[in-house]
Amino acid sequence: MTIQETFRARHPKSAALAERARRAIPGGITHDIRHLVPFPVYVERGAGSHKWDVDGHEYVDYWMGHGALFLGHCHPIVVSAVQEQMARGTHLGASHELEVRWAELVNELVPCGELTRFTMSGTEATHLALRIARAFTGRSKVVKLSGHFHGWHDGVVAAVNPPYDVPLSAGVPGAMLDHVAVCPPNDVKAAETVIEAGDVAAVILEPAGGQAGTTPTIPGYLNDLRAVTRKHGVVLIFDEVITGFRYAPGGAQEYFGVTPDLTTLAKIVAGGLPGGALTGSRELMSMLTHRGDPAWDRSKRVAHAGTFNANPLSAAAAIATLDLCADSSLQARASKSGVELRRALAEAMERAGAPGEVYGEASIYHVSFEGRPGLAGFDRPRRGDLYQLLRCALLNEGVDCSANHGWISAVHTEADLERTVEAYERAFRAMVAERVFDRT
Repeated sequence: MTIQETFRARHPKSAALAERARRAIPGGITHDIRHLVPFPVYVERGAGSHKWDVDGHEYVDYWMGHGALFLGHCHPIVVSAVQEQMARGTHLGASHELEVRWAELVNELVPCGELTRFTMSGTEATHLALRIARAFTGRSKVVKLSGHFHGWHDGVVAAVNPPYDVPLSAGVPGAMLDHVAVCPPNDVKAAETVIEAGDVAAVILEPAGGQAGTTPTIPGYLNDLRAVTRKHGVVLIFDEVITGFRYAPGGAQEYFGVTPDLTTLAKIVAGGLPGGALTGSRELMSMLTHRGDPAWDRSKRVAHAGTFNANPLSAAAAIATLDLCADSSLQARASKSGVELRRALAEAMERAGAPGEVYGEASIYHVSFEGRPGLAGFDRPRRGDLYQLLRCALLNEGVDCSANHGWISAVHTEADLERTVEAYERAFRAMVAERVFDRT
């Protein structure tokens, strides 16, 4: 049987749920990245580095909650913390002690963190960061890098995927995009040229490279960009939704030794529950503070609401998670697994005769059929059908990974890695046998 025929035969319950979903949910999915041809798998439960679907299949998991579950599924300390808080209340409509401790932990761990405000997602965090930068500087333009993803709000949807002249989404007014200047990654001179033209409030980027390091950052770039933004009074924003607490307890800024003005966080920061955060310098974050001065509070202060900001359940999970993530041995273990897995997958790819490369950094890996990106990243659309088929082939072999990249947790074992390499090699061989790489 072909890869997709095998996939269909193995997942009848997922197929039935997908049909139900198409009648109730637009497109049948609740997140674009979960789109899968011919249909997505439906997962029933997870534990540690594994998860199980509704058809009873067990997988070594490299989605890990879209990267949020650095401690694995259902870590007992996190589960206990959430269960205890559940009995106390899920939404108190008031400030609570857990949010204070949560903010203290973020400030302790993240180098730029002096004050922290919580949101419900990374998208909300980047939206708030840009608003603060504009209010603080009195300027309107934002510089972002092509191939970098900062959520789905209107202000950051330019130049996310190639072709870069097409926004990430329909429905975004052109006037919004007029306030965004796009620069190629790893080119500090291009960014400085835009900044010197004037009216730039902020530069926002993923410090380890666009879309979880799909186009890695070259050595020295962050230092040079920090110097340029500081020289011109431009706010430097690191989007550490992916890298926060993963590259090091203090994120990519600790790992690379470059401190931004503001940092956006999500995923690990909320312990795998819904939540995000913005942390940064006291001067910038104080733009959110009520002063009791009517003129300031009404027209100068940055307003920020959110019914579920610092929700007690998320706070409980976050505190339990960040307390553990403060131990750098966890990041060291996961990063070591990353080195081993990337090397072994590259060898498996070569043995199977599949084109491309495996690369990455810290505890993230990328399988690229187009090869390693150049300094400016991928400037043409990638063959999405190949990555969709690879995911189906992997699911047939007992491994689940995003079509874009894999996130290794601190609880993946040597046995997991061995099983993963074997599954990838069988998946690569199945794709080669179907001659999918010969198609134009």
